[in-house]
Amino acid sequence: MEEKIEIKQENGETRRAVLCGVFPQGSESYASSSLDELEALLSTAGGEASFRVTQARELPDKKTVFGKGKIEELKELCENEKIDFVIFDTELSPSQIRDIEEALGGEIDVIDRSMLILDIFALHAKTAEGRLQVELAQLKYTAPRLRGKGKTMSRLGGSAAGSIGSRGPGETKLELDKRRIREKTANLEDKIAKLSARREVTRNARDRAGLKKVGIVGYTNAGKSTLLNYLTSAGILAEDKLFATLDTTTRKYTLPEGTDILLTDTVGFINKLPHHLVDAFRSTLDEAAYSDVLLIVSDVSDPECEMKLDVTIDTLRELGAGEKPKLFVFNKSDKADHDTLDALKRYGNGDYQCVFVSALTGEGIDEMIEKLGNLVNAGKRRITCKLSPSDGAIMNLIYREADSVTTDYRAEEIICTAVVDAKLYGKLSPFIIEE
Repeated sequence: MEEKIEIKQENGETRRAVLCGVFPQGSESYASSSLDELEALLSTAGGEASFRVTQARELPDKKTVFGKGKIEELKELCENEKIDFVIFDTELSPSQIRDIEEALGGEIDVIDRSMLILDIFALHAKTAEGRLQVELAQLKYTAPRLRGKGKTMSRLGGSAAGSIGSRGPGETKLELDKRRIREKTANLEDKIAKLSARREVTRNARDRAGLKKVGIVGYTNAGKSTLLNYLTSAGILAEDKLFATLDTTTRKYTLPEGTDILLTDTVGFINKLPHHLVDAFRSTLDEAAYSDVLLIVSDVSDPECEMKLDVTIDTLRELGAGEKPKLFVFNKSDKADHDTLDALKRYGNGDYQCVFVSALTGEGIDEMIEKLGNLVNAGKRRITCKLSPSDGAIMNLIYREADSVTTDYRAEEIICTAVVDAKLYGKLSPFIIEE
């Protein structure tokens, strides 16, 4: 099947691509949505999808993914339409890339979904750690697929406009041999380990501060950054593009009853997220595992909302964060129909809660904050203690570990009111006069 895609031409020259996919018979709907996402990824990377070519077969061809007839059809299309490169919506082995490029005449570049995602990560990573993680993932994934492929080896170096699938912060070149690749990989892993150690120090400091950590997680482009911006004026770039935000951002936020929490915006998840990318971004993605509470943000106006929510839940489980307290935040509810909203209310049953919001307009945010406060303060209670002026160590403990602390200094005593957890409650029990 071949399908023409109407896309407006951007200013300047844009490389034209064919999106390719193999899907089992009867999965046309999934195939269409998967290629829609691949097209959105390509647009984010600055490319133009000119055609789609798909084939219904149970398993991809071991050599060229497509069967012989379909690969000939793709070759003819590329020649007639002056196509620059093709993208397969699956992970290609080094030999498959070589065989497909040979089958297409040797002049058409071939990349896969993972290489495209890596390209976007290279484009959007801003912090030192983010750039190192991208470079490591590119080196581990792309280098074995490009060695010995002539002109296409130049993909690993430079970031010339239009080089989709080739951007990268590193200086890796064609002549890299196995030894130099191993040395470069080891060097990058060492640098990332040092930055991860610093991140761990920061996490430990936050733990000592006693502030609850709330991770904002979800599928890419669900509105996580917009939500954090709305709550904290964080000033994070929030665009209608996939992976607009790659680096984590943490901001302090005070709940209405006075409890301080830390909100962290995390990198978005995506279907078929390559395992090597999960490994490279482990220290960043682990922000979800270190959170006390998760805000799972979904774009409720997206027809694939539930599928993407399943991907998010599966990814959280893979990261070891599947059992964290959760609040499902269905964003962009002002753009969704009532049937969709009703169907999603089931996520508010059982152990978890859900809320419908618009992070852009603020609709439903007050309800979300109330439910978040209930999760954060679950198991806590408000108490009043009577202390003497000599109980300075106890006062320091209350200020360090309790929330919403108020004090009334009197002539012979100090009356202190605070919100405490079970552990602190036990320590303060001899001084409690009211709860």
